[in-house]
Amino acid sequence: MKESLKYIVCIALFFWTGQILSAQEKEQDSKLLTRGIILEEDTLALIELPGVSIYEKIDFDYLYLKRRYRRLIRNVKKAYPYAKIAGVRLRELDNHLATLGDEEEIQAFIDEAEKEIMQQFEKEVKRLTVTQGVILVKLIDRETGRTSYQVIKELKGRLTAFFWQGIARIFGNNLKTEYDPGGSDRIIEDIVLGIEAGFI
Repeated sequence: MKESLKYIVCIALFFWTGQILSAQEKEQDSKLLTRGIILEEDTLALIELPGVSIYEKIDFDYLYLKRRYRRLIRNVKKAYPYAKIAGVRLRELDNHLATLGDEEEIQAFIDEAEKEIMQQFEKEVKRLTVTQGVILVKLIDRETGRTSYQVIKELKGRLTAFFWQGIARIFGNNLKTEYDPGGSDRIIEDIVLGIEAGFI
């Protein structure tokens, strides 16, 4: 008796869900116009989907590493805007210098640009920690394609670049450091990509 009751309930549920599904199909009878392509005898819809970025989830086992990673995120977020500004300013400077011909005119323009940058950013940059300064040097290389040493050498000369390299070395930095997004700076690159994507 119980077995036959189970079968009856199952059959009733089967027919009932079938009626619900057929009712839903009738309600959703709407048309959508889209582009398509024809391959042999098949017509296929051509729908463009937005790009999706996939990032590796980093799972830290130890609280120490989690704190260190959060500190690195904070440091990159502090240094990255200055690196972006440096990249934009350096491209503008390079474009303008290409239009100048006289060496004195070039040097006067570089001195004026340096004075303007120092007035605008000196206080903020001086507040950066040593670690943030190291990250800033790497990110400047990322944004400009040139190390900070090369930039100073091209704009201010070899002697000035040597002087600032010496000062940087005293504070544990190196202006000749190159950015390595696939190697030692992979985590910084992931953080920068997260900042650019808007979820960090």
